[in-house]
Formats: sequence, structure tokens, C-alpha cells
Amino acid sequence: MNFLRGVMGGQNAGPQHTEAETIQKLCDRVASSTLLDDRRNAVRALKSLSKKYRLEVGIQAMEHLIRVLQTDRSDSEIIGYALDTLYNIISNDEEEEVGDVEEENSTRQNEDLGSQFTEIFIKQQENVTLLLSLLEEFDFHVRWPGVKLLTSLLKQLGPQVQQIILVSPMGVSRLMDVLADSREVIRNDGVLLLQALTRSNGAIQKIVAFENAFERLLDIITEEGSSDGGIVVEDCLILLQNLLKNNNSNQNFFKEGSYIQRMKPWFEVRDENSGWSAQKVTSLHLMLQLVRVLVSPTNPPGATSSCQKAMFQCGLLQQLCTILMATGVPADILTETINTVSEVIRGCQVNQDYFASVNAPSNPPRPAIVVLLMSMVNERQPFVLRCAVLYCFQCFLYKNQKGQGEIVSTLLPSTIDATGNSVSAGQLLCGGLFSTDSLSNWCAAVALAHALQENATQKEQLLRVQLATSIGNPPVSLLQQCTNILSQGDKIDRRGSKIQTRVGLLMLLCTWLSNCPIAVTHFLHNTANVPFLTGQIAENLGEEEHLVQGLCALLLGISIYFNDNSLETYLKEKLKQLIEKRIGKENFIEKLGFISKHELYSRASQKPQPNFPSPEYMIFDHEFTKLVKELEGVITKAIYKSSEEDKKEEEVKKTLEQHDNIVTHYKNMIREQDLQLEELKHQISTLKCQNEQLQTAVTQQASQIQQQKDQYNLLKVQRGKDNQLQGSSSDGVQVNGVQPEEISRLREEIDELKSNQQLLQSQLAEKDSLIENLSSQAASGLHDPSATAASARDPEQVPELKQAKSFPVQGESESLRAASAADVEGRLSALLQETKELQNEIKILSEERTALKEQLDSSNSTIAILQNEKDKLELEITDSKKEQDDLLVLLADQDQKILSLKKKLKDLGHPIVEEDELESGDQDDEDDESEDGKDHGLSI
Repeated sequence: MNFLRGVMGGQNAGPQHTEAETIQKLCDRVASSTLLDDRRNAVRALKSLSKKYRLEVGIQAMEHLIRVLQTDRSDSEIIGYALDTLYNIISNDEEEEVGDVEEENSTRQNEDLGSQFTEIFIKQQENVTLLLSLLEEFDFHVRWPGVKLLTSLLKQLGPQVQQIILVSPMGVSRLMDVLADSREVIRNDGVLLLQALTRSNGAIQKIVAFENAFERLLDIITEEGSSDGGIVVEDCLILLQNLLKNNNSNQNFFKEGSYIQRMKPWFEVRDENSGWSAQKVTSLHLMLQLVRVLVSPTNPPGATSSCQKAMFQCGLLQQLCTILMATGVPADILTETINTVSEVIRGCQVNQDYFASVNAPSNPPRPAIVVLLMSMVNERQPFVLRCAVLYCFQCFLYKNQKGQGEIVSTLLPSTIDATGNSVSAGQLLCGGLFSTDSLSNWCAAVALAHALQENATQKEQLLRVQLATSIGNPPVSLLQQCTNILSQGDKIDRRGSKIQTRVGLLMLLCTWLSNCPIAVTHFLHNTANVPFLTGQIAENLGEEEHLVQGLCALLLGISIYFNDNSLETYLKEKLKQLIEKRIGKENFIEKLGFISKHELYSRASQKPQPNFPSPEYMIFDHEFTKLVKELEGVITKAIYKSSEEDKKEEEVKKTLEQHDNIVTHYKNMIREQDLQLEELKHQISTLKCQNEQLQTAVTQQASQIQQQKDQYNLLKVQRGKDNQLQGSSSDGVQVNGVQPEEISRLREEIDELKSNQQLLQSQLAEKDSLIENLSSQAASGLHDPSATAASARDPEQVPELKQAKSFPVQGESESLRAASAADVEGRLSALLQETKELQNEIKILSEERTALKEQLDSSNSTIAILQNEKDKLELEITDSKKEQDDLLVLLADQDQKILSLKKKLKDLGHPIVEEDELESGDQDDEDDESEDGKDHGLSI
């Protein structure tokens, strides 16, 4: 307060005396007036003066305004005026022009007023708590100015206000309610409030995240139109970045909540040409940065990997690749998309494999990697875009030996397209490596070095690459061509930095030769290489050449440290002697130290992304700085070691290798045993399950057997059987309700029915033959009655026919024929009727026979089942008898032991009471409980 009064007193152009008096009178009215209307009018007047006379109102009225907030909460209007006045005092936002200020000193003092007034306001923490409680009011004239005032406090003194809110009960939760406000102006300002609240405070970030902030913010972004939305979408994205950046807990919560899947629609490229407004470019840029926050290389590897997998599974990576290959995308969006795709695929094999399969929509289709490399080696492309492509290529090869092999294979003779119809990644890298643009040389060299990173196989494969330099000359190896260009130095006219090409080639050679003795042998096989390196190191060149000298020293040191002494000319000891004679060990180590002491070395070692402000700063690669850090110390030791120490070291290396081989062997054995153990455990668990199932089955079967036994015993009781079942059919066991006597009777009836059936069938045959004869007689009798009578065979018909023949014929032969025919027909019909009745009877008898046969079969089946049960029971009885015999034997043994023990006791002089006496003693105890039974027990 004293400071503010001093500022006020020091102003040469302060408010007029009348205005100061007016402010004082208004403050007095606010403090002393008993009428609410008077106080409200006074506060409204202070609000109108607070912008122009910020200092005066702040000094005199702040205490009164805070008291109004405490005492007049029932009136929302006066509370709103008070909050607006405090906001005008504290905020540095100049919404209106404040009069002409004649002196700059006064302006600078006014700029510091906001933080000073904020410090006064938060000195009493209850003021911030009061403000938080006012935000619970739904009234627009209270909540909105309250949100703005708290936002201004956080902008002025963020950490202090954050701490007060953090310790305030439900402080953060109250602020989260603002996001759910249906009035957009309050909701949007609430987003700005949370931006200021969550800045650089992990504890508040976690609380806000667990208060469902992600869900609400993503809903707002969707409602506002995602990437086509306005400034509100931008504010929400900034808040999401605050919550997620460098906060592993919130990142995991975001992934586990399936919020990554909701980011995919943001990057949908519409077919219609909707244009790219400045706001859309800004929003999409922030969206891409939000994706990068989740997969940043600085995050824990496990968290990054899980987010990368989730982005591939939900199709987000595929959507980003679509933008990557689309046309009409602004350059800055394309650059950021490349960087985003780079970090989404970095170190993730599945994502890297997918990216390798992406093709550009060209005719014929080309791999996306080839299209990007074409941009990288094209000097007409923007510098930031070329850096992004290099980063994408590095991320594609990071921990991706499969991808490294595919890139190197495009350089090998067996895979090069002889027709020249298509360009490969390897050809583009070689083209960039040997172009006249120094930036292309550097990018291609670094890209090729990443194809060899920690991959000894590809380092050896790259030695096979042959280059055709000119017509008529033999091909030159890639390794030799690199050293040739390196030795030419500045003789070739190149565009760009003077040392950039040589630095890139030296980094490539150092990466190539490290941990690869075969490559070192090939390098030393060219007799011009070592003299060139020693000459470069030994010269006293300018400061700009110090870095090249340091890299040459590193390359020569690698040639010593990884030398397998296969070349007699350049043994380790000879190379060290050469260094001592021509350079000096101290000078060599000093030149080697130029690398790590370079001003750009530490910058490149911080982040994997090659982010340079301009091309001349593009000197070091991130992975190369790690290699330098690894090798600088061991090379220094190797230079100072004597030959004897080298021999000892070689022996130690061999011993260590043998030890490593033994350890590896035992590790493999342990791994195999672990697999076998796991397999045996699995088998044991399977057998346990089978055993449990079998035990269950046995239990069920035992239960069923017991049930059968009970049923059998019940049947025995019902039939009055005392002992074992007899197996004959004469037993009085009822089978399906049929007694054996009834079965034998039914069999006799069936036999009788069979004989009756045969008799009836024979009678039916006779009737059939008689019918045939009568039919033939009837046919002949129509012409000759005497023939009919003569042919009659029926004994009952013959006398009748004779009697008919003895009548005198009176010439009425036709009437006789008619009567004979009628008689025959009547007999035929009677015979046919009798035949039908016999057939029906036979049918009925057959059905009865069939039914009886089925009943007999059922009875036989039941008898067989019971016989089987009887056999089982007899077997069980036999087992029981065996068990009883065993028990009897055991009892006999026990009796024998008891007798022997009694005999021993008698021999020792102890009294022995026999069982009969014990029984009588027990009986006496029952009759007379008071009698002591000690004498009746066996005392030992």
C-alpha cells in the first residue's frame, strides 16, 4: 500500500483534485451508508471511474469493495458492480483508451499496478475463498465478473493464487462447474480461467482431469465444429495441452478413457474445397501438437508405446497419413503433420510397418517414404519441411532393423531396378549424398547413418554397394566414394555451408565403422585414408575447421579401437605410434574434445527432432551426439594404453566373450527349462482338472450304484427274499408286471395260435380250390347242366344235383340253367364272405402274436438287466466278504498282540482284569454311581 501511495504521489499528471475528492466521498458512502440503494449507486460510480482512475480507485476503494462482497451477498447487482470494479483495478487489459500519458516513467509504473493490487488482494487468503464461493451463484451479473476477476488474478500472480485455490475446500471443483454453464460467454471465459489455473501445476492438472474435464472439453470442441470451429476450439485445445503435457498420470487417464479415439474425426479431410482459414490452420496445428504431446519421445517409453498402439488401432495414424499424401494442404500444416506422424511411428514396429506400406496417390503409386525423401533432397523445398522429412525418416528407422534392411537393400546390386522406371529410397539418398547442395549432402548422410544405427548386419551389407562414377571407369565402393569426396574438401563448388558436407560424411563414416571391425578393415585398406586423417588433425587451422578436425580424430580413434589387427600395415600399435609421431597424444585428445565443446553439440543432444532456426545451424545429429558420448572416453583410454595393456585387454575381452557365451548358454538353458516347466505346469493343471472330473464321475457312479443297491434291497424285501438272488427264470421276480408262469402260458398260447393259424391257412387253401372248381362248373353249366352236376365234388352238392337231374325235362332247359347259375353264385358269395372273415381273424391273431412277442422280448431284456445287476451285487458281496475276512485277520492279530501284552504285564507283576470282570464292574457302576471303579480298570 505504501508503494502504491508513493506511485500515486509521484505522478505529475494524476487525477484532478475534484476527482480524488469524488472517489473519497464515494468510498465513504460505500462504507457508512445504511441504505442498500445508496451503497449500490456508490459502487456503480466507482466502477465507472475505475478504468480511467485505476490507481486512485484501487488505493482507496479496494478494502470497501471487499467488504461489500462479504456483507451484501444477497444483492446480486451490487456484487456485480464490486467485482467489475476490482477487475478493472487488477487487470492490465486496456479495453478503452486511458487518456494521453505525457511521461514514459508514469506508464511503466502503471503497468506494474496489476501485480501490486493482486498481491494486496490475495494477502488475505479469505478473499480468494470468498471469490470462489461467489462463483457458485448462478446469476449472470455475479458469475461472469467473478470468472474474469479470478482469471486476472491468476495471470498476475499465478503460482500464489494456484496454491490458495489448491488448499481451499472444493476450490477446483467449483471452478469446473463453470464449464457446464449453459451461457456460452461464461463457459468460454471459464475455459480461459482453467487455462490460467492449470498452467505449470501438476496437482491442479490432475484434479481438473479427474473432474471429467476431458469429456467436457471434447464435447465443446465437437459442438463448435472441431477444426472448422472458432476461437473457442483453440482455447479448449490449449487447455487440453496444459492438462496433458509432461503429466504422465493425465496422459494415462486420457488413453484409458478412450479419448484418443475421439480425436480421429478432427483430421478427416473433406472432399469439398472448404478452404483453409487462418483459424482452421491454427486449430489444426494445435490438434497435431496435442497428438505429439501424447507420443513425445520425452514421455516414459511404456506410456508412449501404449498411445502409439491406440492411435493405430483407432485409425488416427491412417488419417494422419491421408493428410500427409493429400494435395492443397498448407505448408505449415503439412510440416507439422510430418512431425506428428514421425513421433506416432517412432520405435513402434506395427506403426512403422504400416507407414512403410503407405503409397502416394500417384501414377504409378510410389511409397510415401520415397515421396518424402524426394522433398528432403530437393533444395527448392522449404527448410523446415526438409527437416521434418529427415525427422520422419529417422523415426521410421528408430529401433526398426527390418526397415533398415529394406532401405539398405535398395542400394544393393541385386535389387536395383535396371530399367530405371522407378526411383528407390537408396538412389535418392545417394543422389543427395553426392549433390552440389551441402544441405542435401548433410541430410542424406545423416539419413543413411540412421539406416546403420546399431545394426552390424547392415553395416556389412553396405560395404557391397558399388557406384558407377563415370563411363569407362570401374565402379567404386560407397565407402571409397565417401572418403574421396571428404578428401576433396572445398575444391568442389557447393551451395551452402562450407563444412556441412564434410561434417555429414564424417558422421556417416563414424557411425558406419563403430562396432564393425570389417568396415574398419575396408576403410584402412585404402592407404590414402589414414594419411589424410592425420594430416587434417595435425594442421593448425582456423576455428571454423576445429569441428572437422575433431571428427577426423574421432574417426581415426574408431579405426584404432575397433581394429581387429587383420591388416599388418595398420595394426593398433602402429596407428598409435603414428599418432604419437605426427600429431602427439595430447594434441590428438585436445582435437577430439572439440566435438563435445562445440556450441551446437549440447543443443542437438537435447531432443531427437532436428529443429534448427536456419540451415547453417544444422551441424550435429542427436543420435551421433550419443555415439560421441559413448566413444570419447574409451578412445582416450585406448590411445594411452601400451601394447601390453592392449594384449591384456584383448585377453580380458576374450575371457569376457567366453564368459558371455557361457552366460548366454546358461540363459538359453534356463529359458528352455522355464518353457519346459511351464509346459509341465500346464500338463499338471490339465491332469488335475481331468482328475477332478474323474473323481466327480466316480462319485456319481458310486451314488448310482448305491441307488441300485437300495432298489435291489427294496425288491428283495417286497418279494420276501432273505438271501441272494437266484438266477433261474422260475424265481418269483416280477418282470414289467408279468410273472414267469404267465410268460410260459403266453408261450403255449402263441404255439396254439400258430397251429390254429396253420390249420386255418390249410382250410383257406381248400376253400380257394373249391371256389375255383365251382367257378369253372358254373361257367360250363350254362351250356350243359349235366356236366355241371357231374363235375360237382362237394359231398353235400352231389345228392342235390342228382335229384335235380332225375326230374323230367319238360323242355324248360333255360329256366334250369338260370336256377343252377343263381345257386352257384349264391354259394360263391357265401364262400367269399367266409374267406374274408377268416382273413380278418388271421390278421387279428397275427397282431396279438406280435404284441405278445414284443412283451416277451421286453421281459427277456428286463431279466437280462436284472441278471447283470445280480452279478454286480454278487461281485460286491464277494468284495465285502474279502474285506470282512481281512478285518477278521486284523482282529485276530490284535487279539494276539493283546494277549502277548497281557502276558508281559503279568510277568512284570501288574494286575490284569479280564473283560468279563470289566463288564461286571461297569454294570455295578451303573447301579451304584458312588462306588469307586478304580479296581475295575486296567492299570499300566
